[in-house]
Amino acid sequence: MPFEFAKLIFGLTIMFFHRPIADYILEHERSLVVLFRQRGLPVPPAPTTETARNIYFLIGTFVVVFEMGRIWLMLRGNIF
Repeated sequence: MPFEFAKLIFGLTIMFFHRPIADYILEHERSLVVLFRQRGLPVPPAPTTETARNIYFLIGTFVVVFEMGRIWLMLRGNIF
């Protein structure tokens, strides 16, 4: 049960800090796109800032909802 609460807190952390996480990852992704294009590999452009932020917020939301469901089922006695 403590592991489930840790994952719930992890999901909440992603939800609350989705903007700095997305900005950090997007910065590195853009540099990788430039690096690959300089080497002649055709890669799609990096997503926009708002798209990346929305993706990380939705990932955090999914983790929170999933873990809340697991905890609720564990408390009811239906462990899956």
